[in-house]
Formats: sequence, C-alpha cells, structure tokens
Amino acid sequence: MSLTAVVLGCSLKKSPAPSSSELLGREVLAALADHDVTGEVVRVVDHDVRFGVSTDEGDGDEWPAIREKIMNAQILVVASPIWMGQPSSVCKMVLERLDAELSETDSEGRMLTYGKVAIVAVVGNEDGAHHVTAEVMQALSDVGFSIPASGGTYWVGEAMGGVDYDRAGPKPDTTGRATKTAAANAAHLAQLLADKQYPPS
Repeated sequence: MSLTAVVLGCSLKKSPAPSSSELLGREVLAALADHDVTGEVVRVVDHDVRFGVSTDEGDGDEWPAIREKIMNAQILVVASPIWMGQPSSVCKMVLERLDAELSETDSEGRMLTYGKVAIVAVVGNEDGAHHVTAEVMQALSDVGFSIPASGGTYWVGEAMGGVDYDRAGPKPDTTGRATKTAAANAAHLAQLLADKQYPPS
C-alpha cells in the first residue's frame, strides 16, 4: 500500500514566521519521499486547538480535523523546538490531546493508533535534545504509536549561541544523516505494520 505521513510542527510562532522545528520536519518529509511516502506539514499553532484530553473539546476546537489527518496517515512526525530543556508547550498540548487515544479502540480492542509509526524531530539553541526526544517518544509509545530504530533526529546549536537551525547551513553528515535514517526506518516499519497488524488486545 502507499504510505502517507503528517508532520506536526510544534513551533510557538504562527505562519509565516520562520520555524526551525518546522524546517527539520519538512526535511524529514523530504527524506520520507525517497521511500515513496507522501504527506503534509501542519503547524499546530496556526489552528485553534483547545487544551484538553478528549478527541473533541467542542466550541470550535480544531483538533478533530488534525486528528483526522493523523488517523488517515501511517506515519506521524512530531517536530518540536527546545524551550528551557523541555518540549515546547505546543508539543505538550499535542501529547495531551493524543492521550484521548487510550480509550479509542477498534472492534478487537486495539488502540486506533496501533499500526501507526511515529518519529521525533527536535531543534534548539540549548542542550536538551535527548531529553525532549525521550519525553516525546515515551508519550507516543504510551498512546499506541510504534517507534522505529533510530527514530529521532535533532540539531542543537552552540551553547549560549544565537544561530538557529534555519541559518546554520547544511548538515548532511550529522542531522541530515540522522534524518535519512529515521525516515527510512519509519517507512520500513510502517510498511511491515500495514502488511501485518498487531494481534488483538
């Protein structure tokens, strides 16, 4: 089957402001295209996503439309900046909304996210990439996504520096290599799961 992906850009800045985390997310999407995966990028802060832990918080909540994109895709990419060593507040809100998937199951008791793959992309001008990746991967695993080998890519600038990822220049041998590996492994695992789903719970 053909595979699709959705990248959730968790920048604090609305479009069209430049976003380093969204840039890395788009680079992941480009690397996925090398494996015949198509997809799109959604900058979450451009949408009226309400705080909460349900699939629909009502009153104009735009999370249900984003959730539908996630449910229709086989690969989810969460791209977050680092703030004070933590995932962005937007990223944390996304994870809180995904908590609702714990109670969304199919007729055989599996979460609807079973069979879907998730990878993480992180950028920042401070240390914390491994911490942010670990937090986000654990949360995504908790709500049913499968994490492939080497399922994360990141870039961190010089300590106390002021150069953002989008101005740092090409990094094919470091971040670029990690991005290609994460994308290749995500596409591979997603195809395996598309061919053979997890057993009933």
